[in-house]
Amino acid sequence: MKDLLERKFKLSKYNTKIRIELIAGLTTFFTMAYVLAVVPNTLGAAGFNRSNTLTAEILLIILTTVWMALYTNRPFALAPGLGSIAIVAAMVGNEGIPADIAAGIIFIGGLLFVIISFAGVRESIVKMIPISLKYSITASIGIFIALIGAKSCGLITANAAKKSLSFGDLTSPAVILAVIGFVLMLIFKARNVTAGMIIVIMITTLIGIPMGVTKIPSTFVMLPKGLGENFFNIDILGAFKLKYIPFVFALFIPDFFSTLGTVLGVGAQAGYLDEDGNLPGIDKCFYVDSISACIGSFFVMPTMVTYFESSAGVEAGGKTGLTVIFTSIFFATMLFFTPIALMIPSSATAPVLIFMGVNMLSKLRYVNYNDITEYIPALLCVVFTIFANNIANGICVALPAYIILKISSGKTKEISKPMYIIAIICILYFYSILKL
Repeated sequence: MKDLLERKFKLSKYNTKIRIELIAGLTTFFTMAYVLAVVPNTLGAAGFNRSNTLTAEILLIILTTVWMALYTNRPFALAPGLGSIAIVAAMVGNEGIPADIAAGIIFIGGLLFVIISFAGVRESIVKMIPISLKYSITASIGIFIALIGAKSCGLITANAAKKSLSFGDLTSPAVILAVIGFVLMLIFKARNVTAGMIIVIMITTLIGIPMGVTKIPSTFVMLPKGLGENFFNIDILGAFKLKYIPFVFALFIPDFFSTLGTVLGVGAQAGYLDEDGNLPGIDKCFYVDSISACIGSFFVMPTMVTYFESSAGVEAGGKTGLTVIFTSIFFATMLFFTPIALMIPSSATAPVLIFMGVNMLSKLRYVNYNDITEYIPALLCVVFTIFANNIANGICVALPAYIILKISSGKTKEISKPMYIIAIICILYFYSILKL
């Protein structure tokens, strides 16, 4: 076995050992394990079956991560992107889009990712979208994630009398527990506590037992649940409607750039980048990510992306794909302990969502606030994502505004030709809303 692993993963070449890769894999698992609670809870709030969702999530994590390990020999683990999870939850829960249509939208976004990845034009895409809008889209999704977290525990609720969002019942056990978890989250992050997210979820879940928020299951071990009615329930043709196009972009754009940044960031940490700052074999990583997005659509599972938490495994000494092979094994064991994952209340995952969402707003610091044609579209994207309670709306307001400001300022050379096409699509999207 040792010789087989050596030949496959070239451990000696990367100056690592099986023991080191095992520890690194466990580290990556612990830093990623919060997704076992966050994803089912977030999609569950939109009407998805939590048990079926958890089974689908674990299987996809194992499948895509093992593929990444064997195909690229990189210590990159994949899981559903939380930004995509928030978008799909909003599509189904807020917009009333049927699950099969949502699956079709996920597939189209993944297919777009596949085409771009295999055509080798990712550099062109990177240059096409203005950098200020790239950061603002990430920030917009962040604030939307934070809102979903706050709503999931009852901290923020819809106030019918005021026709706006407001604080919920601040004396309810669920809200109090979420606040306790968020305070712990702040302390752990300030102290750089390793695996702070999963520790906060665990502590908050335990505190929730005497508070009556955490419900202890009758058994902690059980056979995995099935994939449910959403498995292969997909309507790709039905998703090819004008009004759904912004959702395709909302899923595709942030995950595309998130994957690029994560792969380069973790690759740099592992010492993979060449003298020009490029990652050899990056195309392979994109192939896995893009095809994984399409595969996930048949489970109605949003885009599978490379997780930045992979850097924790690299920090622990992981150098090869064997690291995330071990990570996948640890995730596989959770198939038989789903009651433990499902007993975690929304109040325990809400602090993680709120913190991660707010932290994503930090990307706005890269926007050029000395240029009105850059910062106004960026801020419009964030503001209208919240005001219109829809990420797609925020994007579709920002893109035309960007073009109008650039043309008015005599900076038409800064507008790429494909941007005009995207802006027209955004305008047609709003026209389709008026016709509904």
